Amino acid sequence: MVKAAIVQTGWTGSKESMIDVHEKYMREAAAVGVKVMCFQELFYGPYFCQVQEAEYYSYAEAIPDGPTTKRFQDLAKELGMVLVLPMYEEEQPGFLYNTAAVIDADGSYLGKYRKTHIPQVKGFWEKFYFRPGNLGYPVFQTAVGRVGVYICYDRHFPEGWRALGLAGAQIVFNPSATSRGLSAYLWQLEQTAAAAANMYYVGAINRVGIEPLGDNDFYGTSYFANPRGQFVDGTASDQEEELVIRDLDFDLIDQTRAQWAFYRDRRPDMYGPLTQA
Repeated sequence: MVKAAIVQTGWTGSKESMIDVHEKYMREAAAVGVKVMCFQELFYGPYFCQVQEAEYYSYAEAIPDGPTTKRFQDLAKELGMVLVLPMYEEEQPGFLYNTAAVIDADGSYLGKYRKTHIPQVKGFWEKFYFRPGNLGYPVFQTAVGRVGVYICYDRHFPEGWRALGLAGAQIVFNPSATSRGLSAYLWQLEQTAAAAANMYYVGAINRVGIEPLGDNDFYGTSYFANPRGQFVDGTASDQEEELVIRDLDFDLIDQTRAQWAFYRDRRPDMYGPLTQA
């Protein structure tokens, strides 16, 4: 049994206060025994992709050598917690990515995932800010098990979910910034379906509220889905900030895979055309 947490928050008005808020939530989670946690997409900033303004490039940091990664490495070590840390990454000047760092419970940096699929539609002008990810779909061996990451818009593409499952993921976190409209229906459909199709846990994290940069109404509703595609003790509020803590029975992964032999019955020899444009 693994006690896991995700947190949905609103924009506080500054990077420094957002970092402080997330440290507070992390300490609160640790106090009740949480061993793995994930923050929301681009956790310390506003969702600046509602506009196209070069000033927001300044939110990017090096990973792992930047100050925010270092700060949360120290905190993860202090609290004995595995942490998925979604940030704006500068690899070098002009090379910017939507990234999540993965930190183990001893504070060691395990690696990162870079968002693969980058949208460019009204209110989500992400190609202005991010290069497409180029690190594949890594799965990280952590103190709690094998952890994978997908980010927001990635969730619409089943191929990455499957790649993470084939690489041995037991839980995949999907930090997001998604607003009301058509996506609200998909929010509860796609990630539960991905959990069932791949027979692992999914932690789905969203923001809450309307931020000053646009009229996107982020609707929270963060949740964990189990390997059978069921919500674990319901979803979070669609309006309020919330720390979501759940007990995840990792034995259910093995039980489900024994009952639903999806990996055994795959036919990769028949899927070649799927990789051809």
